[in-house]
Amino acid sequence: MTSFKTLDDLGDVAGKRVLVRVDLNVPMADGAVSDDTRLRSTLPTVTELADKDAIVLLLAHFGRPKGEPRADMSLRQIVPAYEAVLGRPVRFIDWEGDAEAVAALAPGEIAILENSRFFGGEEKNDPAVAGRFAGLGDFYVNDAFSAAHRAHASTEAIARLLPAFAGRAMEAELTALEKALGAPERPVAAVVGGAKVSTKLDVLRHLVARVDHLIIGGGMANTFLAARGVDVGKSLAEHELGATALEILDAAERAGCTVHLPYDVVVAKEFAPNPPSLRTCNVHEIAADEMILDVGPAAVEALADVLKTCRTLVWNGPLGAFETPPFDAATVALACIAAALTQGNDLVSVAGGGDTVAALNQAGVADDFSFVSTAGGAFLEWMEGKELPGVAALTTVNQTSEDE
Repeated sequence: MTSFKTLDDLGDVAGKRVLVRVDLNVPMADGAVSDDTRLRSTLPTVTELADKDAIVLLLAHFGRPKGEPRADMSLRQIVPAYEAVLGRPVRFIDWEGDAEAVAALAPGEIAILENSRFFGGEEKNDPAVAGRFAGLGDFYVNDAFSAAHRAHASTEAIARLLPAFAGRAMEAELTALEKALGAPERPVAAVVGGAKVSTKLDVLRHLVARVDHLIIGGGMANTFLAARGVDVGKSLAEHELGATALEILDAAERAGCTVHLPYDVVVAKEFAPNPPSLRTCNVHEIAADEMILDVGPAAVEALADVLKTCRTLVWNGPLGAFETPPFDAATVALACIAAALTQGNDLVSVAGGGDTVAALNQAGVADDFSFVSTAGGAFLEWMEGKELPGVAALTTVNQTSEDE
């Protein structure tokens, strides 16, 4: 695994200014934070640094202001919710007079800096903007894996200007991902679901060479079934990608990866909760006016048997249209099996992506997986095998400093 420094390597930070890149891009409703998950994820790093008498400066973006200050995208509105989660006072620092405001902070104090995207150069990875940020701190800590796939001034360029470290959330994420695909215990299974193959082509191509079992679900499975000559009726499918699907299946066969597609499915004539036309059938028995909406129970049982032979699981995407009952049944059932195996120390399970997190929460097993990543785009790009600029900056800079 590529090395990166953590808070354990930071040393004495009493009275030092530590710039911590966090993800405060939380959903809002009626002017209040409606989900504080991302706020809570910052607590281990922020409290550890504040307890060590560091001056903690939180650097984050909010929305897409496109380089223009906007009151409705000010991080000022996050302060009350963050104080409630943290249980401590939190100051707010505008970009006007920011240096003086930072200089006035006492050791142990915590402040949220204004939206980093109020600078047009933030998203362009502008060295001048990174220099503006870096001038406020003595050390840089990146604790926002969810923004690590972006080469921005606050995630990439700044790591080249200050001693750079991974925060506790970033450290946990990178450690979990290394266990999942970097140096996993085999056999490895991957569950990849979702509506469209087109959005996950790179993921599938990357995984077939790295996992032993690839379980394909959701609308994606329909495209693969259709490519194999199965009549999928009115099911969501990207028929134009049939040749691509067959190429992926051929690549899997060459790599010794077993691809699992459903052989029994839950179908209906309309997509609605508990429709009267609901039935379970073999994939070769789908009527022309029916659509596949979930994986069937026999296939789930077979997939459970596959997971019982594996030591590592990576999961991204639901097996069916899980938002609408009863088409969440397969996802919930397999997630419960994976959670039980994890709790029995038989499986390392790592899941990520917005729909996946929602599905695991719906199944009530998110806390029973080894690690659940709330990062959407960054998790997907990691599954594609891409280098994440925010992570690469930490590892490259730290490696360079160790070699000198």
